[in-house]
Amino acid sequence: MSGHPQRLRGVSLFTPFSLVLGLLASIAGIVLLKRFIYGLGDVSNLSAGYPWGLWVTWDLIIGSSLGCGGFAMAMLIYVFNQGRYHPLMRPALVSSLFGYVLAGSAAIIDMGRWWQFYNLLLPWHWNFSSVMLETGLCVSAYTLLLFVENSPMVLERFGLEKWRQRIARVMWLVISIGILLPFMHQSSLGSILLVVGHKLSPLYLTPWLPLLFVSSVLAMGYALVVFEATVVTKSFRLASEHHMLARLSSVIGWLLAGWLLLRWADLLWRDALGDALELTPLAASFWSENALALFAAVGFLSPAARRDEVWTFLAALALLLFAIVYRFNAYLVGYTPAVAGYTYFPSVQEILVTLGMIAFEILGYLVVIKLFPVLHAPVRQPAHA
Repeated sequence: MSGHPQRLRGVSLFTPFSLVLGLLASIAGIVLLKRFIYGLGDVSNLSAGYPWGLWVTWDLIIGSSLGCGGFAMAMLIYVFNQGRYHPLMRPALVSSLFGYVLAGSAAIIDMGRWWQFYNLLLPWHWNFSSVMLETGLCVSAYTLLLFVENSPMVLERFGLEKWRQRIARVMWLVISIGILLPFMHQSSLGSILLVVGHKLSPLYLTPWLPLLFVSSVLAMGYALVVFEATVVTKSFRLASEHHMLARLSSVIGWLLAGWLLLRWADLLWRDALGDALELTPLAASFWSENALALFAAVGFLSPAARRDEVWTFLAALALLLFAIVYRFNAYLVGYTPAVAGYTYFPSVQEILVTLGMIAFEILGYLVVIKLFPVLHAPVRQPAHA
């Protein structure tokens, strides 16, 4: 394994897969142009009963959660002094940057009067009792910090060593604030649901929402690192990083087990399982969410499964799906408008925009690892290996 990050050489920048991703992103761009010209109602099924739909839930809530790999790894490496995981840091930071940039973009896309977004930066317009203000400010600040945290790879690529050294002198401060901010806004994404009140199912409405959101995002960040490292090393035939991922899996397993213990203790203590025992889409989604979490926890805690690359990957995939379903349930499926008569299912154009944003994120990640020193194991193995 290389001791320093390098860019991925010997791989074409343009492939059929990247062209498909580019096509999906272009289609999303056309739909978004229509949205900004004619308004939200022209392209979405949002209504007074459902002011938040697919874009807020997936692109913003889940998108920012998927971007927490850098935050989770920084916690492990710099707070708990586990420097052996450092080779996983740069790829996690790159995916975090794309996750947060797209989450911030989604907030503007879903804003009714989007041209007023600059008011977030004007203190005399702030509502200090709004949890959304704290979330917006923290997400914006953390996105800026992610640009700084990713700057060394760009400076190294262009040989700007003096500037890289200058940034390195203040990186300890950037990393410290970068660990604090996700704690604030990811817990606030849970606090926002407390404002929804009785419109949210008792399965999800709990005073523990801030802690459940921020702790699940840590597990989600680690799972994304495992998923991403496995897919990249297999796709480009790179040296396996499973020896690191297996050790990391134990951390994920105990974190997820603690989360499940808190979640179920809270449900039983509040006697809130009523909605889960009915034949409804919410009940089916709730049990699916918990089955995925249980599968992931068993996979990560089992020594035999951790030694197996396939089982480790499947456990990471199950954890990511669990966390995605949990957030969909909390923000959409478990939500009932105060006034009857409203229903919501995303329009084709909403789905196209979301697919395009996912495609753009994957395409951007692939371009960055090919152009900049991100990976610690960029040596390609023979095809028959």
